[in-house]
Amino acid sequence: MTDINVSHSDDLKTVTVPNLKKDRPKKEHYFLIAPGVLWMVLFLVIPLAMMVYVSFWTQTTFAVNPTLTTKSWITFFSSETYMDALFRTGRLWLTVLVLTFVIGYPVALFVGQLVRSETLRTILLVTCVIPFWTSFLIRVLAWRPMLGKEGAVNIILQKVGLISTPIEVLLFTEVSVVIGLVQIYVVFMVGPIAFMLSRIDHSLLEAARDLGASTWTIFRKIIFPLSLPGVAVGAIFVSVMVLGEFATPAALSGRKVNLLGNIIVTQVGSLKWAFAAVVGVVLTLVMALVITALLRIVNLRKEL
Repeated sequence: MTDINVSHSDDLKTVTVPNLKKDRPKKEHYFLIAPGVLWMVLFLVIPLAMMVYVSFWTQTTFAVNPTLTTKSWITFFSSETYMDALFRTGRLWLTVLVLTFVIGYPVALFVGQLVRSETLRTILLVTCVIPFWTSFLIRVLAWRPMLGKEGAVNIILQKVGLISTPIEVLLFTEVSVVIGLVQIYVVFMVGPIAFMLSRIDHSLLEAARDLGASTWTIFRKIIFPLSLPGVAVGAIFVSVMVLGEFATPAALSGRKVNLLGNIIVTQVGSLKWAFAAVVGVVLTLVMALVITALLRIVNLRKEL
């Protein structure tokens, strides 16, 4: 800490105040971030390192030993079945991501911009979350009687005359998996976007109207760009959860649609820990690439 220097003159007194920020020991900064770093190391870095390490173990029929080998990796990338599961996971993820955005953005736009009452806005957002008050499996399995050949969807479509025979593709296919995933995770797209839209100053929109901007121009140049951080956050939420899914595909596809998550569950159940670790590492890399790409599109640290 610097000393306080006081100089006297006939009509002026100068006091030099110590710069506390500059003189503060830098060790305090490390103590502040230490708990977060410790948490990340214990529950993220070490588990990931262990998963990578186990993926190189030698896998026997019902056991593994720590002899390092690349056999499990070669098996994964040389198998058409596992590569199909990888591409299917990516395809379903992209489909669900697009659909949750297409469905969720208009809902978020209504809640975040058109609803001015904070109380009503809160009620609407809570209404979106109400399905999460029930069991995840119940919400997934509830789609079976809805999408079956004699389910509610086919009955309604036949009653209104849109179809003459039941649509069989609605259940135990990729279509049913997409429907279930979109219904479950669309709320994770609505919430962040609605939050960002509610932060937009309405005087900014009024100024744009006064300058002659059309509704479409206001949306394209003001509303949508300002909501992009919410879109990015919602996309990250949806991506992480969809890429790791295994229960919804198993329940709604009759185990006909296998994603990477389903393969991990199957391999763990068969005590094939090394191969399960390989799939886990691949899935983690896919998630990391997706999140990195989304963060490159929108700089959340700068926008938020």
